[in-house]
Amino acid sequence: MSTIQDTQSASNLFATYGAKNTAKPATDDLQDRFLKLLVTQMKNQDPLNPLDNAQVTSQLAQISTVNGIEKLNATIETMASSFNAGQSLQAANMIGKDVLVPGSMLQVAGGGGIFGVDLAQAADQVKVTIHDASGREIRTMDLDAQAAGPLALAWDGKTADGTQAADGAYSFSVSALRGDQKVDAQPLAFGSVQAVSQSSEGVRLNVGTLGTVGLTDIKQIF
Repeated sequence: MSTIQDTQSASNLFATYGAKNTAKPATDDLQDRFLKLLVTQMKNQDPLNPLDNAQVTSQLAQISTVNGIEKLNATIETMASSFNAGQSLQAANMIGKDVLVPGSMLQVAGGGGIFGVDLAQAADQVKVTIHDASGREIRTMDLDAQAAGPLALAWDGKTADGTQAADGAYSFSVSALRGDQKVDAQPLAFGSVQAVSQSSEGVRLNVGTLGTVGLTDIKQIF
């Protein structure tokens, strides 16, 4: 008889809980439906074969886990929205700034141009080869040893034979060695941030003729 009385008490407890929580927000609908089903099941159980306490506890733990995951997802979504808003504000402050981003374009204006390289590790030898619009090599620059990381460089516009290159678009390639081992060297193009936009990829910066890049693509800011 004690088992039946305990079960009835538990049933009354769940019924009281259900009565006090009739005005729940939509996010708690799943939990409310579960509790209603559990109360109904307990009311209609066989008194001679009542629900096992361990089974009830297990079911409650499962619904609590589901409810907890839903709340965690809602919290993560809120944090993501705040993070995106913060990124947008940060990116907006970069409009008008000069930056180095991945790219091999070299724009010459007023007799010279700015570009850069990003070395994965320190190198004993770094070489930059500049090409004209047709792809012809017109200048090679030996930079000797350089430390790891981004490095801003300038070209005076002089070709290999000492003549002045005309203003316009050029390209360049980079090679680097550490001893006899090749070092990963990424060319960096110079440009100005003109606008900021939001896309499915997150915040994007418009760098004019260099296209759009992400915040993590910015290697150096001037």
